[in-house]
Amino acid sequence: MAAARGLWAGGCYRRHPLASASSSASSGSGRAAERGERPDRVGLGFRPPPHSHSDWIGPPDKHSNLRPVIFYVPPEESALERRLREARQEAQASNQRFWARHNRAFRQEKEEFIYSRLKAKGLEMRDESGQKATLSAEEMADFYKDFLSKNFKKHLQYNRDWYKHNFRITFLMGQVAVMRALRWLRGRKRNVEQ
Repeated sequence: MAAARGLWAGGCYRRHPLASASSSASSGSGRAAERGERPDRVGLGFRPPPHSHSDWIGPPDKHSNLRPVIFYVPPEESALERRLREARQEAQASNQRFWARHNRAFRQEKEEFIYSRLKAKGLEMRDESGQKATLSAEEMADFYKDFLSKNFKKHLQYNRDWYKHNFRITFLMGQVAVMRALRWLRGRKRNVEQ
């Protein structure tokens, strides 16, 4: 997980603009920009203040359990910085899609498994007091093992994609860091000459 300095404010976590960005969640900001809307206002229950110059991390998404990030877009963003931000947004959207689908399938299959086991035992989904019937930890372990085995290839593909996204992001971050260092050195040289 990326190390990020920040401040908790109003249910959102503000990440320092120079903090590492290789871990991601989703904001859906690409589609918002295509529609001409501000990306930080679409599909999220929060928005950073207009004067903010940092990335903001929101509360967990109810489907994926990932924390969406609203990326700060500097007014004079270079083409390379834009490519980095877009790569981060793309990785975030990919993670969001995968985990939302995965969690939905997990919940559905878990309910079906519990229902079938309870039915096999001649029990209902709710007991006499109205509480939801449960299975033992050993019985649920069978479900977890089967679910992981059945989804092994999906997880393997997700891990490959995750590494591809993060290597690309890391490479772009290196290029941006070099570009910013050169820009700083040029500015310093100009100040010395004056």
